[in-house]
Amino acid sequence: MKSPIKVLCAGIIVLDHGCSPIQHFPKEGELIATSGMALTLGGCAANVGVDLTKMGIHSKILGKIGDDDLGQIILEKLKQSGLDTSKIIKQSHSPTSQTIVINVTGQDRRFIHLIGANDGFSDTDFQKKDIEECKVVYLGGYLLMDKLSPFHVAEVFRTAQMNGAKTVLDVVTPGLGDHLAKLKPILPFVDVFLPNDSEAKLISGIDPPIEQAKFFKSLGVKTSIITLGNQGTILLNDHGCYKSDIFKMNYHDGSGSGDAFTAGYISGILENKSDIECLEIGSALGASCVRAQGTTEGVFKKEECVHFLARNKLEIKKLN
Repeated sequence: MKSPIKVLCAGIIVLDHGCSPIQHFPKEGELIATSGMALTLGGCAANVGVDLTKMGIHSKILGKIGDDDLGQIILEKLKQSGLDTSKIIKQSHSPTSQTIVINVTGQDRRFIHLIGANDGFSDTDFQKKDIEECKVVYLGGYLLMDKLSPFHVAEVFRTAQMNGAKTVLDVVTPGLGDHLAKLKPILPFVDVFLPNDSEAKLISGIDPPIEQAKFFKSLGVKTSIITLGNQGTILLNDHGCYKSDIFKMNYHDGSGSGDAFTAGYISGILENKSDIECLEIGSALGASCVRAQGTTEGVFKKEECVHFLARNKLEIKKLN
């Protein structure tokens, strides 16, 4: 008998086409060999959901896929991971969302993305009843789903908080735009907001990560987290502002490391850990993700994470 569902993971679901690192980006007409290629799960909701199951947390995923062969591949992968897929919606008139992930040694990843069925995620798909028994409601990839209105998300999050659940929001910024207008109604009902520094700059127009965190906190976010890639993390809560380092591991593929961080942080919330302890768990899972190709393959399981944290200390400084 499965344990009760503790987390609703809502948002984008993607099938990633990824390659092992290549030495340089191909020139026009050039063919470059890679040591490995794979079809792997992608998208915030899928990645966080799978990583939570690795941490022993039973979760339900809510999102859209196409009614096609690639959508079926995603569905089977999600079921194999142990996620509850009863809220996966097949959309016959749109293809499954896909991303080509190009890894070049020593460079940040490059992405070519088809939004596909994720574009059809709307208010009628994200319903209040889905949150009734959850301890955490997570929405990932917000700003990429234009048919999901900020006022509906705000009401869902408000209801979740009234029911005693924590709310966690992550975003994907599709280039320039008035992203702040889509966030302002929601942020007062967000317990944890965790964009990366590039996303935060696009949203706020502010460059220093500490000031970004303060800006979002001023708009009602309880805990504002700015992830900085291999430069660590800024966390701002009611007790102060903190800067963490990262755990260094052998790098293979950075895809999904931010989602792994989120899953680790959520697992800490469910164990009633402090924000700093949640940060440590999130950092461990985020670091473990880069060990293998794909978004979830290298992520620690629960026992691995506990053992790793018992032997390794994350450097965290309080800034004020």
